[in-house]
Amino acid sequence: MIEYAVLEPPTVAEIRQFATRLSLVDDYETAASDIDAVRALEELKSVGAAAQASVTDHVSAVIRSDRRDRGVAQNKWDAGIASQVGLARRESHHRGGTYLGLARAVVQEMPHTHALMRRGLLNEYRAMLLVRETAHLSAEDRREVDRRLCAEAATLDGKGDLHIVAMASAVAQELDAASVVKRNARAKSQRRVSVRPAPEFMAYVNALMPMDQAVCVYATLRRDADAMVGSGLAGDRTRDQVMADLLFERVTGASAAQGAPVAVQMVMSDETLLAGGDEAAYVPGYGTVPAASARRLVADSVDTGGAGATLRRVYANPTTAHLTAMESSARTFPAGLASYIDIRDRTCRTPWCDAPIRHHDHITPHRFGGPTTADNGMGLCAACNYAKEADGWETTRIREDVAGLHIVRFRTATGHTYDSEAPASPRPMSSSSVEVRLDDLMTERRAG
Repeated sequence: MIEYAVLEPPTVAEIRQFATRLSLVDDYETAASDIDAVRALEELKSVGAAAQASVTDHVSAVIRSDRRDRGVAQNKWDAGIASQVGLARRESHHRGGTYLGLARAVVQEMPHTHALMRRGLLNEYRAMLLVRETAHLSAEDRREVDRRLCAEAATLDGKGDLHIVAMASAVAQELDAASVVKRNARAKSQRRVSVRPAPEFMAYVNALMPMDQAVCVYATLRRDADAMVGSGLAGDRTRDQVMADLLFERVTGASAAQGAPVAVQMVMSDETLLAGGDEAAYVPGYGTVPAASARRLVADSVDTGGAGATLRRVYANPTTAHLTAMESSARTFPAGLASYIDIRDRTCRTPWCDAPIRHHDHITPHRFGGPTTADNGMGLCAACNYAKEADGWETTRIREDVAGLHIVRFRTATGHTYDSEAPASPRPMSSSSVEVRLDDLMTERRAG
């Protein structure tokens, strides 16, 4: 008689124990064995993503059911769930929402996709592509796309990301052409411009716009750049460099050589600015800037003869480099205090969320007696501020022995806690050093 072992789902402790064992993987002596290990680990990642999807969908269902049973308004059943998923995965609220949507889709409406993930044959990213390309369909049509593409593993075997997207899009158009047209029309309302950091003190400006407008913008810049290069007006600049300069000039009205006319609120220590210090500066929305580059930006702004540079002194604890406090008796944060919080927190204070600050929020709510102070204030993006107002969430200011640390503890509806510490600001020089340097500058100015 053949006996079959009955497998039970692993406990959380067993999963962590296996993760510890997996961390001991080093090499398998031969290149062939190492490649086999790479494949096995990739399959393990896919299976793990499928398990995460199942658990994520279940926790969402449990929280929604509990709120429904307690009589919470239906429009608040989902509040904070995406943030809890994001925090658990050490990701932002936005990414948490993406993973929550993926979980609901593959578990509830795309069983074949989920099955391929559980077999290690479809990774999380490609499953996400399938979910995205079928988001506009009805549940019935989405299941049909799932059946056609994922019922047999061979259908997607060997297919790249673009090929999978094209296959899903083709089936979706066949099933519901009208919804595809509506989706394309709706996409126009999502046009926007964003900026993100790039290496070497550079940045990407991204514009999402209708295809015809985007092609027109690019073609116009390329045509005019080619004309300048062909006529010799470009100097030693390449066509790509001329296109970038033309874009800046036509958007801002200033020449690329003149520099940016808009204040960037760069935060730097007095030693970096005045005494040749090496500590990096910080630009909101970009990140750290090398000390030499920061000084050059200030110098260039002064030398242009235009608006120039203005200085605002912000006081920091000389030991910890954390900013000191300001207060207000108002319920809302006044402009000066809000600006101070922006400088101190830099980005949203929710752990793993680096979205821009949109709201200035009370850690201890004002309705519970929380004062409008820097100590009781924090910067949040809009999504995280709404999430922390969900049923069962709580934020508290953590008092530490180390002076100057601003630490906020987030407690979610499931009782998990996450701490957020404000980043340290550039360290100041001693006042005597500042005075000596300022005196030298004044002497040089009078001599000149």
